[in-house]
Amino acid sequence: MDLMRWRNGRDDLFPGFDGLQEEINRLFDGIVRAPEPRGIFERAYSPAVDVLEHADGFEVLCYVPGIEIGDIEISVAGSVLTLKGEKKAGPVAGDARTYREEVRSGRFQRTLRLPLAVDAEKVEASLKDGVLRIVLPKHAEVKPRQVAVKVK
Repeated sequence: MDLMRWRNGRDDLFPGFDGLQEEINRLFDGIVRAPEPRGIFERAYSPAVDVLEHADGFEVLCYVPGIEIGDIEISVAGSVLTLKGEKKAGPVAGDARTYREEVRSGRFQRTLRLPLAVDAEKVEASLKDGVLRIVLPKHAEVKPRQVAVKVK
């Protein structure tokens, strides 16, 4: 009868694989991945949004600091809201070179599907303090209404 060496609570049937696994883990530990876009039409730079539902419509708050209202395009088709725009890079003064740049710039597009169709003719948008506020009224057909019930 031969004795088998016992190591770390398991038998070592494949001694070379432990070193290989350590090398592969070390290789993947060094990789830093960019966040994946959240939707099919969204880019790596997409401004954050909040979508609120009220009784008579929806309100979308889009956070776009440093962007002018002329650099944003808003379109509505049925229950789909699309925001397109561009955030321009900050100015570099004279012969200065950029040491560190953390503020994202470039083109963006956000496409949001709302749960109900909205009235595209009555959509309003305003930009104040870097927050784009879009008010999307619901169609009259989909608004909840109260019906009086007669009891006999």
